[in-house]
Amino acid sequence: MSDTRAPQHAASDRLWERAQRYLPGGVTANARIHRSTGRPFLAERAAGGRVWDVDGREFIDLNMSFGASMLGHGHPAVREAVIRATELGIMCGYETEHQTRLAERIAEVIPSAELVRFAGSGTETTWHALRTAKVATGRSRVVKFEGHFHGYNDSLGYSFWPTLDQAGPAAAPNTVPESEGMPPAGIADTIVLPWNDAAALEAVFAAHGPEIAAVIMEPVNIDSGTILPLPGYLEAAREITSRHGSVLIFDEILSGFRTGIGGAQGLYGVTPDMTTLGKTLGGGTALSAFVGSRDVMSAVAPLGKAIHSGTYNAHLIPIMAGLAFLDVATDPGFYPALEAMQATFYPALQAAFDRAGLPVLVHAKGMRFTLLFGMDRAPVRYRDILAHDTDTATRFYGLALEEGVYFHAAWHHGFSAMHTTADLDEALVKIERAARRLAAARPGAAL
Repeated sequence: MSDTRAPQHAASDRLWERAQRYLPGGVTANARIHRSTGRPFLAERAAGGRVWDVDGREFIDLNMSFGASMLGHGHPAVREAVIRATELGIMCGYETEHQTRLAERIAEVIPSAELVRFAGSGTETTWHALRTAKVATGRSRVVKFEGHFHGYNDSLGYSFWPTLDQAGPAAAPNTVPESEGMPPAGIADTIVLPWNDAAALEAVFAAHGPEIAAVIMEPVNIDSGTILPLPGYLEAAREITSRHGSVLIFDEILSGFRTGIGGAQGLYGVTPDMTTLGKTLGGGTALSAFVGSRDVMSAVAPLGKAIHSGTYNAHLIPIMAGLAFLDVATDPGFYPALEAMQATFYPALQAAFDRAGLPVLVHAKGMRFTLLFGMDRAPVRYRDILAHDTDTATRFYGLALEEGVYFHAAWHHGFSAMHTTADLDEALVKIERAARRLAAARPGAAL
């Protein structure tokens, strides 16, 4: 899609030019480049379920900080908690009662959480979880799954979204580094498997069981199109890992809290040995956690030899925000209200695409949803989503921006607890308008 920048984009243009002088690629995280425009969405402020860019244009936000702002932008309870933390001195590097209170609250709602350690980003959380599993088992290898994203650390930065040419055989995928500069030795310690294939998991344990420290997965693979576990698959993974003395880790950075207060493990009734939590845990502030059974988490120093420390671990601002988040999320009416919105919005969104004549499958679980362009069946494994029409999706997201709806060009989208019915109704009108514009364009025609 050509970028015909109008005068109303002047402030964005100026800021984008400045940013490229001082920030690599003009951004502070490479994922913030929007494929539809080749530049980031340059925000000025946000409130509730809406965001404004630096040119003052208003958008209904269906990205919501990549899922971190599940409560909404600037939820009153979170704002009050942050103010309280500043009044206490913006402390970091100290233990207070508030870290203990939040750990207690997490243990109340997450089935696997007997002991809790806090960190900042999801990338560091999964890395520390894996280190802990290796110390707990005395083993070195890890099984991960094609299409499952666990952050940008050297231990797990493999085979997030490989192309078919990179991926290798479907039954025995290649271990594909997602970045240059990763140590070659990591490939030998990382076994990549197709997800939702219990026989493949059983076979790899038959061959390498005594070497495998951990199996890590997204129990709902939101990062590759909201792929759901097949009936019995999570149970099989639980049984196989238990039988072989390996640590089962659920990465619930995205599925945690968005599928219910107990996360995917609560929804499906399968309890892993460890869980990683993040994004919305801090109510939009930088907070993550790795949690697990007392037995496995006892490998963490000072109880064990897995070192985990840092001045900013459990910083008081995100800890207080996390307490506020759980206060809101454990209200008896919180999830029923969200579920009612999901039950209305997702079918209406599908109907909007259908009326527009644009082939899109709306595929959702809880608060996050995926738009699968050119697909008419739900994916079961990562390679199913390679049928997704990325070019058409990219064009649609650009048109949606023009209409006033902010989707990021990524695999998952979502709304928040502060979106109103009127917000979503307005979004549906604008989405359908963008879809009709795209459907009306003939191949090769300018939009």
